[in-house]
Amino acid sequence: MPPTIAIVGRPNVGKSTLFNRLTGKRTALVSDVPGLTRDRREGEAEIGGHKLKIVDTAGLEEAAPGSIAARMRAQSEAALRRADLVLFVIDARDGVVPADAAFARVVRASGVPVILVANKCEGRAAASGFYEAFQLGFGEPIAISAEHGEGIGELADTMLAAVGLEAAKKRRKDSDSPEPEAPVREAQPIRIAIVGRPNAGKSTLVNALIGEERMITGPEPGLTRDAIATDFVWQGRPVRLFDTAGLRRKARIFETAEKLAAGDAVRAIRFAEVVVLVIDAERPLEHQDLTIGDLVEEEGRALVVAVNKWDLVQDKQRKLKELRETLEERLAQLPDVPLVAISAIAGRGLDKLMQAVLDSYDIWNRRVSTPDLNRWLHEALERHAPPAAKGRRIKIRFMTQPSSRPPTFIAFCSRPDALPKAYLRYLANSLRDTFGLAGVPLRFKLRKGDNPFAKS
Repeated sequence: MPPTIAIVGRPNVGKSTLFNRLTGKRTALVSDVPGLTRDRREGEAEIGGHKLKIVDTAGLEEAAPGSIAARMRAQSEAALRRADLVLFVIDARDGVVPADAAFARVVRASGVPVILVANKCEGRAAASGFYEAFQLGFGEPIAISAEHGEGIGELADTMLAAVGLEAAKKRRKDSDSPEPEAPVREAQPIRIAIVGRPNAGKSTLVNALIGEERMITGPEPGLTRDAIATDFVWQGRPVRLFDTAGLRRKARIFETAEKLAAGDAVRAIRFAEVVVLVIDAERPLEHQDLTIGDLVEEEGRALVVAVNKWDLVQDKQRKLKELRETLEERLAQLPDVPLVAISAIAGRGLDKLMQAVLDSYDIWNRRVSTPDLNRWLHEALERHAPPAAKGRRIKIRFMTQPSSRPPTFIAFCSRPDALPKAYLRYLANSLRDTFGLAGVPLRFKLRKGDNPFAKS
């Protein structure tokens, strides 16, 4: 008999999406269960060589009358009684709401082991909700995005361990990757946006990478007006490329078609995981290039700079030095961004470029374990303690990483509002150096508190 795992939580937190992700089905299996106002959905998942029975209680809460807690008791107790493990799901973007607290009390009373799951952690808004989840009293939540498959590997490991299956420990021991969810996303294409000013060689680069002429290329600026998606495989890894219209200064965009295309480029950046900024080696680095870099950082994407038409540069060492210095000065929030010299038309430097993209993607996905993170924090505080504010020392007591893509960290300290930005930059730089997080955005959140596991 396979272990039974029940997915519970208030409506619209993503329970059905998680159910489909775990079972690998778009439409869940349905079985009639007496005593319920709607059907309970059950499915089978195979994780780490083990079969698990997954029960989804989604859709049950909305139909019955009465309070949230009463509905939970009346309609989900059957699932809880039969469960060996509960996945308690919250929406990290909303934080902990009264409905979550009501469901948590019922789940706690059941006595069934609980894994707290913070879903929808792919955006900036999720960090504060992840922090609030500690107050539910189920320990540190696991950050996931059921829709995008983020964090599912870590959740699967934790589920197997919780029901006494050893495959989770073995799989983690055998893996050299610091990011547990990477194997789950392995089959998904890496989404790469190719952006830059008009006529920098973006379409020529795409054609060189995929080995066929998919885009019209030429010397006239603005030939590409749409964000065109192209799927291909690079050294065994599926890739989806988006070649976009060049992003110009707004004052220079007159035609309606170009306005729409520039909007497509911005949307491509938001949809991408890694952004390749193509610049023309024959032209100086302009404000618009740096504006694109700023947008990539704001959207939390990994960035690689491709210096195209490198074969036309005479003094290559001087040019590379100039570009590096400008990027370090003007994109200080993204230190050590990979800078790769290429010639798209000649097909040179493409291997180095794609390796830089894959490396940046892996860094962007990287997760640092809580013990390692707090060992680093202790050493960083020993080297350089936070400054005193109004005669009172600021104490940073604990740090955790609720999500990756980009790496996002929450620090619990005594006086968050008083911690200088310069000290945060010190922590960010030290964190990058210690854990190899160069070239990707980092997100820092400060929260007041001594013990993040304290119940409210």
